Amino acid sequence: MSEAGTEQARSRIAALREQIEEHNHRYYVLDEPVLSDADYDALLRELQELEAAHPELVTPDSPTQRVGAPPSEGFGEVVHGRPMLSLDNAFSAEELREFDRRVRERAGLADVRYVGEPKLDGLSLSLRYEQGVLVQAGTRGDGRVGEDITGNVRTVRSVPLRLRAGPVPERLEVRGEVVIRRQDFERLNAARLQEGERPFANPRNAAAGSLRQLDPQVAARRPLTLFVFGVGECSMPLGDSHWQVLEQLGAWGFRINREVRRLDGLDACLAYYDELLARRDSLDYEIDGVVFKVDDLRLRERLGFTARAPRWAVASKLPAREATTRVRRILPSVGRTGAITPVAELEPVEVGGVTVSRATLHNLDELRRKDVREGDTVMVRRAGDVIPEIVSVNREARPAGAEPWQMPERCPVCSAEVIRPEGEVDYRCVGSLQCPAQLRESVRHFASRRALDIEGLGEKVAEQLVDTGLVRELADVFRLTKEQLLALEGFAEVSANNLLAGIDARRHVPLDRLLYAIGIPGVGDDTARLLAAQVGDLDFIRRAHPVLFALIPGVGRAMGEEIRSFFADERNARGLDRLLGEIRVTGDEGFAPEYLDTITAEAVIGSLGLPRIGPTRARELAQKIDHLPELVALAPQRLPVSGAEGERLRAALAELEGELAAMDTLLADKHLHWASDRSRARVRGGAAQRPLAGKTFVLTGTLQEMTRDDAKARIEALGGKVAGSVSGRTDYVVAGEAAGSKRDRAEQLGVTILDEAAFRQLLDGTSA
Repeated sequence: MSEAGTEQARSRIAALREQIEEHNHRYYVLDEPVLSDADYDALLRELQELEAAHPELVTPDSPTQRVGAPPSEGFGEVVHGRPMLSLDNAFSAEELREFDRRVRERAGLADVRYVGEPKLDGLSLSLRYEQGVLVQAGTRGDGRVGEDITGNVRTVRSVPLRLRAGPVPERLEVRGEVVIRRQDFERLNAARLQEGERPFANPRNAAAGSLRQLDPQVAARRPLTLFVFGVGECSMPLGDSHWQVLEQLGAWGFRINREVRRLDGLDACLAYYDELLARRDSLDYEIDGVVFKVDDLRLRERLGFTARAPRWAVASKLPAREATTRVRRILPSVGRTGAITPVAELEPVEVGGVTVSRATLHNLDELRRKDVREGDTVMVRRAGDVIPEIVSVNREARPAGAEPWQMPERCPVCSAEVIRPEGEVDYRCVGSLQCPAQLRESVRHFASRRALDIEGLGEKVAEQLVDTGLVRELADVFRLTKEQLLALEGFAEVSANNLLAGIDARRHVPLDRLLYAIGIPGVGDDTARLLAAQVGDLDFIRRAHPVLFALIPGVGRAMGEEIRSFFADERNARGLDRLLGEIRVTGDEGFAPEYLDTITAEAVIGSLGLPRIGPTRARELAQKIDHLPELVALAPQRLPVSGAEGERLRAALAELEGELAAMDTLLADKHLHWASDRSRARVRGGAAQRPLAGKTFVLTGTLQEMTRDDAKARIEALGGKVAGSVSGRTDYVVAGEAAGSKRDRAEQLGVTILDEAAFRQLLDGTSA
């Protein structure tokens, strides 16, 4: 075809794409169609014919690319630019009032403006746009890494393939929820019945299952709708408030829920909750709660996050569906940490589409408060994926002679003593890993996906290994032999070899995974990553005073107390030493530079929690000393406070003298010192710069000599960062066997591509 003909086709293609996307937006986002289906189909057919004649003009954001992609062989990973955190829940008006009180006190305000929105019961997604074009879509996953379902998400008509209006950011992550609306769900199930297929149980399962089909054409046939509720990473500011962010997302072509409201103060939030509760069954989608978010973005930054959730948002749960049944008996269940939880065994009953036969009673105090007894008729509630619980007891139907349940004095599994530690609500078995129940749960946790991820060591195998005495501590997992496994029921040559191979593949353990795997109370995988990234020194973590954990945002002193208590237990310490004799810890090459920045006398004084010692007074104290214990020797007139307040400060410091001296000794052992003048505390002789600091890697394909997790750990231990997608900011793409689109993208952008040999050479060279 002539050059003029190509240009004419290019112009017509651009016009058709603009028309089709405008009609998609009106139909799927605004619910205001202005074109008949036949006319729409004619436009799409013309575009398909033109693109078939000019394949060089096809682009990823064309409306024709929403359907027809080949089936995937499996989902890759998406690393979220910012974690997709969970929300804390409020199950009553009182809990919502408590959330509002905390926000107002931290903000120093009488009233706070919120944004309220329905909490949709669907599948959470993160969509990544570069230069305004959709390049990747992923599920929430574990909050940090999700599944790459870009091909399926492209089929969702309410998802813009290109942002509609400029200017657009270079990078943008949009967060939202995909649902199937009630009317669409009814039509979908009617069609399935007509075709002889089983109907879906509920809209949420249908939506989630649709987006996890390996064939995008299946997802394309499902009536999915995306509602967006915020952003993750963004390379440009979108406004001063969450409301302005939503307005901008709407301008770019995303569907914003029409029920979203701006609410001034707690009373407006409570009224909004009551309104949605009253209209719950008339809404065109399933909801399981109401989300309230602080509107002011700068205030959000001040409020910050806990290890798992933002402090500026809460999900106020709607009353769940409930059912009545009878308690057959109450059993003590021993968990991984030794906590003994009363569990009610129920006559099976259907609650919210799920058959329930057990319900948690949380702890003895809760059981007594509700006064649940064996034989009682009870109301059971199930909310989402939360473990079912007993809401209330029908005391009028209580059988004669039903007695209050008693906590056993001895562990029902190992017969060790059961105690209630001071200040705790849980009763605990003191048997530790000598208790088979605790050991079974510990081994299962140790091998779980987010811990060491040992393939083939699931719940059933963990139970076999413990019950047969092959595993008496975590280190025993790495001492198993083929002969021992072949003696177990269900094991043959292949399965035994596979398990041993899975165990051998985990003899190099990243520090963060080890910290999570050994089961420190309160330390989840997010906290373990924080400790590994911000401290980076296992010996220091084992010995550090809780005050030093207060310097790490998201960890804090209370969790520091749990960590210190865990490592102070001689059984835990000895068990860890034996485990370290079987494995090698990666990412434990010494302090991370970020943590060195925080170890100053001023920062530590501020973290002690002393009365009325704020940042200014902490700075004044720090400038007077070279070593922290010298504080207690200061003359009263040299303290920045006087009178009764000064005496209280001196008394508090005197009580801490021994602990502060111990911290000083620990730092000296680690070749660190307190900074007496706000300067950075350094390793003596200068802080080492990690060789891959500032470098971004993307992993694609299959590596033969290491897993992706091992490769990621090696990169991060040397200061590098691993991203989920290739962009102009990527320094290296590591391409294993069957590398796909990420390698192609790297070639287009001129990014350095390393095969496995070159990658190992780079790692070995920088590790030297």
